[in-house]
Amino acid sequence: MPIVDSAIYVNGQRTHAPPEFGATVAALQERGGTCWMGLYRPTPEEIHRAADEFSLHPLAVEDTLEAHQRAKMDSYEDHTLLVLRPARYLDDVEKVEFGELHVYTGPDFVITARQAEVPDLAHVRRRMERSPELLAMGTVAIQYAIIDQVVDEYEPVADGLGVDIEEIEADLFSGDFSVSRRIYELFREVAEFQKAVAPLERVLTTLRNRLATGGSAWESSGDAAAMSESQATELDRYLADVQDHVVHLNERISGMRALLTNALSLSSTLSSEAAARAGVEQNEQMKKISGWAAILFAPSLIGAVYGMNFDTMPELAWDFGYYGALGLMVGLGLTLWAVFRYNKWL
Repeated sequence: MPIVDSAIYVNGQRTHAPPEFGATVAALQERGGTCWMGLYRPTPEEIHRAADEFSLHPLAVEDTLEAHQRAKMDSYEDHTLLVLRPARYLDDVEKVEFGELHVYTGPDFVITARQAEVPDLAHVRRRMERSPELLAMGTVAIQYAIIDQVVDEYEPVADGLGVDIEEIEADLFSGDFSVSRRIYELFREVAEFQKAVAPLERVLTTLRNRLATGGSAWESSGDAAAMSESQATELDRYLADVQDHVVHLNERISGMRALLTNALSLSSTLSSEAAARAGVEQNEQMKKISGWAAILFAPSLIGAVYGMNFDTMPELAWDFGYYGALGLMVGLGLTLWAVFRYNKWL
């Protein structure tokens, strides 16, 4: 069964745990209160069953079935769909794994459809059940608790990405210019992380505005609609705290993107300089090779000419011809060496 937990809460207290959709709706109509149902990797058939029982809008159901949605909150006549992109940092492979969480919220029900291991919604439920005064504020309070858990789990992700960026900077300044690929990979992960975090600021602003104008997104009965002014004020404080965390995360992520952009630019610059230095060094080596080749070629040329054994060649009968040829070879070699040395070829 995709239902990992289902309960009905009255005044913040768990009163009933229906085992399936129909029983949950029936118990909710009979007992009143707020229903909180958690689904884990539901099939399309199970999503349609929940939609039929709770009268969910077809467009909201379509978003859940298609998955891979951006973080957002869509409002319908009597419920909302909140899409969250939870994430966790995998230390062993130094990667960020993104999940998807769909939260249907009505005046008296919350249905979560989780497609990944994160966030830890069981922890959220235990936390809320230990705070019945908060749970009694209704479905908006449950929305707050879920968003708060997702944002809390973003912090280790930001820390892990920060460590990766520091390692890249250390590699660059140590002379390792082969990190460009890793920089691109990190940049993509940071951009994906920003797409998950950035919309939450607008989502939280919307929730706070609704609290300020009546307590819920719809006009109906239920705990949220019956929230007192003091409860709305208290819940707004909780939402404002989460919003502050989101703003801080967005600033950190923007800083990461700036650092990666600079790192990529630095990597390109250092790689170009290294290539230029390598080219200069190669040219210097070629000059030396060419210089020594010319020096060795001169005596070889003289030896080749006087090794042709023609009878009429000059100085063949000269007693000092051998020594003269050797002297010419040495002199020409020294002259070339001096010329190349003067021109800094050697």
